[in-house]
Amino acid sequence: MGRKILFILNDPPYGTERVFNGLRLANAVAKRDDTEVRIYLMGDAVGCAMANHKLPDGYYHLDRMIGSAARHGADIGCCTTCMDARGITDDMLTKGTRRSTLDELADWTLWADQVVPF
Repeated sequence: MGRKILFILNDPPYGTERVFNGLRLANAVAKRDDTEVRIYLMGDAVGCAMANHKLPDGYYHLDRMIGSAARHGADIGCCTTCMDARGITDDMLTKGTRRSTLDELADWTLWADQVVPF
């Protein structure tokens, strides 16, 4: 494997476009040959991993974008502390995401050639 890139997303799912743009970039990188992508959702960004968002027409679906990244090989972790603080349970997560820890984020940070925070 060539480049190893970690994306750390912090912002809420909607209200800003930071997470949207972070996932757009993560998806574009994950589709490239010779790259390995990991995405860590923390803070309000854990809400992005909740399945079946109900949105008005014209809104982007972050849960679908996360699913696309997972299908392209991205490993996606959600901060356990952040999930618990928001009442998000494992069964509420979209396919391809999972509960993770700060220790795993530390491991991923040391693994990565590049860390991209959003």
